Amino acid sequence: MRRLAALLLTFAAACAEVPQQPEPIRLDFPEMQRFAGDSPGRATRPNSEMALDFVDLSFRMESGRTLPTFTRFEGPITVRVAGEMRPENFEDLTALLQRLRREARIDIRLTNDAEANIVIQPVPNRTLQRIAPNAACFVVPRVQTWPELRAARDTPTLNWATLPTRTKAGIFIPSDVTPQEVRDCLHEELAQALGPLNDLYRLPDSVFNDDNIHAVLTGFDMLMLRAYYAPELRSGMTEAQVVDRLPRILARLNPRGQRPGGQIPSATSREWSDAIAEALGNRASEPRRRQAAARAIAIGQSKGWTGPREGFAHYAYGRLQIGNDSALALGAFNTARRAYNQTPMTDIHAATVALQLAAFTLISRNPDATINITTPAIETAKRHENAALMSLLMMFKAEALDLQGDTDAGMALRLDSLGWALYGFGDRDAVIERLNEIASLAPALPPTQ
Repeated sequence: MRRLAALLLTFAAACAEVPQQPEPIRLDFPEMQRFAGDSPGRATRPNSEMALDFVDLSFRMESGRTLPTFTRFEGPITVRVAGEMRPENFEDLTALLQRLRREARIDIRLTNDAEANIVIQPVPNRTLQRIAPNAACFVVPRVQTWPELRAARDTPTLNWATLPTRTKAGIFIPSDVTPQEVRDCLHEELAQALGPLNDLYRLPDSVFNDDNIHAVLTGFDMLMLRAYYAPELRSGMTEAQVVDRLPRILARLNPRGQRPGGQIPSATSREWSDAIAEALGNRASEPRRRQAAARAIAIGQSKGWTGPREGFAHYAYGRLQIGNDSALALGAFNTARRAYNQTPMTDIHAATVALQLAAFTLISRNPDATINITTPAIETAKRHENAALMSLLMMFKAEALDLQGDTDAGMALRLDSLGWALYGFGDRDAVIERLNEIASLAPALPPTQ
């Protein structure tokens, strides 16, 4: 899809009278919508597979370094917010802690105590990027304020491998991004403060995956955290000790998972990860980023990878071909969709690709195809609590309904998307910009003479 310049376009509220002058039509926005914080679903894979994931998540770092011992918080855990947080995100945090207590059975609560175990510190995004230019947010051990973090840079203080147990951690999140971006940071960074420190590209059903497709903690993630705080484990255990206890822990916590597993995916090579990092980064030129994505595809094909890694490499390549070669972009998105459609565990991944395919069908003025693509994807995005994705899919479907001549249904769906879009994109101007971009993909046909 070619990204088009936004046009001056707004929509009339359902009961508003459209003026005859060329003055812009005013659109009445509803209140911001937000999710209740429900679980997107239970863990579904065999325990034997998830036991391997647990070990790789708990004893490996993204750099490939091995952690010498297992660490966690021992005893009740307290969380404090230092600084200002928007009301909707404080509600998101409260809902997340409720999920952690209910699903992961972790004794965790909010406090105003200065000695809280975990401190969440909102800082301006520009300030955060000066320390971690490639991270939307991050968690570190031992320090809990920005001055402490600056003083501890490049010292062993921030080294997770030197911890005998976890007692203090600081989570640093941007204070001036969209509500959904803050919510996503809260989920991933709080989960890593409590448990796994690694990310694995092979995982189809977890936020512990650098593809950033999952927005909120999944059933798999909650099972991993529940196992992390099982009474059979404690800080200081070696990998061998944890491996010995893990099968019995998972059998007790997840009896449905006691069945034969499939083939265990091979480890992700550093060569593939580096190629993906270059493709997704902003340091290389666009041609080099496209070459890096193509290299990741070739590496995956040589190893026979299917599923999440195959889909993500093609998805990244398709995104980089938008505006360069639409045929290659479309082919890559179709391949990614096929890879993701192999299992329901990657339905949110498929919904992400559906957004790209909907742009192609809308440009082709094929409303039936647009509706067929977006309708199931909207429900998937809703179940996985991704308001930004859901609202965009709704906008695409609304344009398709307009093309079919059902403008009332199109306007109703468009209006329904706005509250979710406010949560996903932050403010009215950003929402209107996206409405305009989507509307410009399939401009109305000129009247016949």
